[in-house]
Formats: sequence, structure tokens, C-alpha cells
Amino acid sequence: MTRVVVTGGSGKLGRACVKDLLSHGYEVLNVDTVPPAAENCPFVQTDLTDFGQAFEVLAGVDDRLGEIEALVHLAAIPAPGKQPNAATFKVNTLSTYNVFEAARRLKIRNVVWASSETVLGLPFDTPPPYAPVDEDYAGRPETAYSLSKLLGEEMAKQFCRWDPELKIIGLRFSNVMEPADYARFPSFDADARLRKWNLWAYIDARDASQAIRRALEAPIRGAEIFVIANADTVMSRPNAELMAEVYPGVPLAQGASGNETLLSIEKARRLLGYDPQHSWRGG
Repeated sequence: MTRVVVTGGSGKLGRACVKDLLSHGYEVLNVDTVPPAAENCPFVQTDLTDFGQAFEVLAGVDDRLGEIEALVHLAAIPAPGKQPNAATFKVNTLSTYNVFEAARRLKIRNVVWASSETVLGLPFDTPPPYAPVDEDYAGRPETAYSLSKLLGEEMAKQFCRWDPELKIIGLRFSNVMEPADYARFPSFDADARLRKWNLWAYIDARDASQAIRRALEAPIRGAEIFVIANADTVMSRPNAELMAEVYPGVPLAQGASGNETLLSIEKARRLLGYDPQHSWRGG
């Protein structure tokens, strides 16, 4: 049984992550600025932009959990446009530094955190170099939010250089969805440009949680980045048709002309054993 802190455990992805970890035998401490709607594990209200609070909550707060063995860092301003750009950049970058540094000092060497699909160049006003897109080309942040995530990835590399025993896995999550969100998906087919901004991708919160758990359990050292999406797109229309209409000059890999995700999850499948189980098409 592993004791794990989940920052941002009250949010959309955080709720699913906490539920999944608890169901697989983990002990969980939810750390967030707001209490959860329903408390199913210990909770400590914490401002992670304050290093003292970040350090103390990972060191242990009274009897809330005990010695922490792993960290899942999901807390952040979750998307561009939620707050002014400078505030988004400050909160996301500073909180990520604080939890990485606190974990390093406390020798918590198993860290999984939420990067973002936006690092790939979203909203793709400049077309991607190829599709499906993957982790092999340099980050192309187009917003302060995306820049904060790219800098988090660079910080992870340097923290792991300082401590070769440290594992920091960044998961570039696609647009997080819950089953209730799927009712509106059929309406996307009418206009291919409605969801072109992330190549028609999404991630079911339950599959995102699976990816987090598999990343925690992966026998990896150092900093690694994985794109995490569901196995299919949000569209009924095939990829070949969508790409020809919206991105006619972008090469589409052979075998990707159906409804397969255009945010490649092959690296996550290969190294984490990630296997999406859910789809808006049923299941």
C-alpha cells in the first residue's frame, strides 16, 4: 500500500484520480485550495504557491496520512483564459517548482504530474508538422498556460539531473471529459473546425486516472513525457476526411485514416502499459 498526495484532488481529473487510487489500495491525501464536494479521503487545504505550505503538506500534517511515498501533482489553473496570463503563469510555474523541490528535499522520488496537450502547439493555428502528433518534436507553446507547462517539463529534467534516483513523469493530458459530457459529442460532426484546435482529441477522466496509476507504478527513472488521450477522436467523421478539409498539407500516417486518436498514445502504451478502456461511442 502506497501513501500518495494528490494535489488538485478536488478538481475534475483529481476526483477521478483519487477514486481510482483508493479503489486500487492506495492511501490518498487530497491537497487543494478548495474542499472536495464529497470527502472520501483525508484533505488538507493548501496554497502550493507558498513553498512553506507545499513542503509541510508533503512532510506530513499531524495525523492526516503519515510518511508520503509518492506525489501526483494535478493542481493548477487548468486552461488558458481562466485568469489573466501573468496569474496563470505564476500559479502554475511556482506551484510546480514548489512541489518538485519539496519532494526532492523530502526524498519523495516517485512523482507524476499533469502537463498538457497544449505543449504540442495547440490550438494548431499553425498546423502540426504531421499527424498523429507525438512527443518527438519540440514543444510549441502558444499561450502563457502552455508555456508554464513546457517550463514544468524542463524543470522536471533538471530536478532529475540533480537526483538520478528521482522519477518525474509528465502526462500531457488531452481535454478531460466525464460521461455526462458525451451527450454533446454528436453535434461536433457538423463543423470540423469546432474541435480542430486539439485534432479532435479527448481523454475520459477514468482513463486519465488509469494513466496516472500506471505512471506511478512504472519502473522508470528520470524525467519522461507522455501524451495521454483516448484511443478515438470526438468525431464520427474519419480522420482522412477531417485532415483533408482542415489541414490539407499535413502528412497523415498510414493506418490513421479511421477514427483513431490523432494525439499519439503509442509511447504510453509501450512504456506504461496504458490501455484506454472508455469511449464516448459506448463503454
